[in-house]
Amino acid sequence: MKHQKAIEKFGELLEIMDRLRAECPWDREQTNESLRHLTIEETYELSDALLSKNPKAICGELGDLMLHIVFYAKIGSETNSFDIADVLDGINRKLINRHPHIFGNVQVNSAEEVADNWEKIKLEKEGKKSVLEGVPKSLPPLVKAYRMQEKVSGVGFDWENRTQVWDKVLEELRELEYEVEQGADPERLESEFGDLLFALVNYARFININPEDALEKTNRKFLRRFAYIEKKAEENGFRLSEMDLAQMDAYWEESKKEE
Repeated sequence: MKHQKAIEKFGELLEIMDRLRAECPWDREQTNESLRHLTIEETYELSDALLSKNPKAICGELGDLMLHIVFYAKIGSETNSFDIADVLDGINRKLINRHPHIFGNVQVNSAEEVADNWEKIKLEKEGKKSVLEGVPKSLPPLVKAYRMQEKVSGVGFDWENRTQVWDKVLEELRELEYEVEQGADPERLESEFGDLLFALVNYARFININPEDALEKTNRKFLRRFAYIEKKAEENGFRLSEMDLAQMDAYWEESKKEE
């Protein structure tokens, strides 16, 4: 059987979870609420591993996240709300329903058409009241903006081409610049700055860049380069507070050559 080993290992995990819940003091005390922040942490650890492109780390973090899924299902089974079989059956049905081009007679010619059908199926067959209903309120703002734009695009609410989107970015940039020059109040500046960020996220989508990934990679690049400045300063007996900007900038440029 093709997936026999995977089935056996998953069954072993379920058995381990049963025993931990029955015998381990820490595991017995956990609730959905107490696990929530740990699950978020594990998700970000998986994100770090994915960005690092480290297969071993990705494998390990997927295991940690799998444990959390099994844990929630175990808690659900204790109140007869649902169990792991219900979880798996639910996602199986959802995947089949949302892929009629695989499990039905619908014809598609691109990944974009698949995504469009996905949103339409949720509205027409699954009783969703809003296209944006599935966007979690607690998502980080940058990720939320990207997901909202993706979802409304799936039902046709979108720009026609990236030139239009770039024009919108420049328009929002000019509006922000104007308000800054006019000495607008902080609330007005915040609004205009938010509009600019939203437009930039839209442009990223049109050039097939995930803005959250792009920003995180730039964060990491900044960390590496600034760490280089700190290292060189220490090697040369300087404190950062004693260095001028020109000196730090010279080390910054050196750091680029090390990448």
